[in-house]
Amino acid sequence: MKLPSSIATLTLGLAAITFSAYAADSGFKNIFNGKDLSGWQGLPEFWSVREGAITGQTTADKTLKSNTFLVYKDAEPANFEFRAMFRLVPNNDKNQANSGVQYRSKVMDPAAFVVGGYQADIDSTGKYTGMLYEEKGRGILMGPGEKIRLGATTVDPDTKKKNTVIEKLAGATPAPDILAAYKIGDWNELRIVAKGNHVQHFLNGKLTADVTDNDPALAPKSGVIALQLHVGPPMTVQFKDIKLKTLP
Repeated sequence: MKLPSSIATLTLGLAAITFSAYAADSGFKNIFNGKDLSGWQGLPEFWSVREGAITGQTTADKTLKSNTFLVYKDAEPANFEFRAMFRLVPNNDKNQANSGVQYRSKVMDPAAFVVGGYQADIDSTGKYTGMLYEEKGRGILMGPGEKIRLGATTVDPDTKKKNTVIEKLAGATPAPDILAAYKIGDWNELRIVAKGNHVQHFLNGKLTADVTDNDPALAPKSGVIALQLHVGPPMTVQFKDIKLKTLP
């Protein structure tokens, strides 16, 4: 039987959409099962699974003295693409909350689950969301949307102050565009792509960080993935649909 042209077109369109979705997800591994924290390690008093999402929470009675992390145990990838949905809610009158996704990082204190390294930053206002921050390292390296090239870090022999060469490049994404794409207090997609010394972050499809790290001593090549729960007033952060794809 020959289908009417309108139905045939619709059928082909749906097939194309289905194929496109399949192709987009090809090679990805779910690294969170949606039920429990299998494959992850952190302080159990702060991390749990609720409503199908990894949940980190502090309260007025349950506070942190320093940032702590939930660490993925089963991989320390070098080149990869990471995808996750996140939601960050400040449970305080200051509207203050911060989190992030660590990658190419190191566990520096296994007992307290303190992690250092690259971080795709997340905050409750959009001031820092999407930028590259280096936890326990070079600190804030850029603002959201910037495209930068990092050079060597030097230390002043007199002041002992560290100085990192940061070159801002053309092609940045305007910060207002990023803020407009950020669904504050709701679910958002974070995507991280790391290949060689080039890393990129995307928030709901918007490029928020484009970094080439040419520091021969400090640019990390591989390491753990971890989720951050930040010190500060009461807050809740959740992650779901967490996927990882190894790249050549």
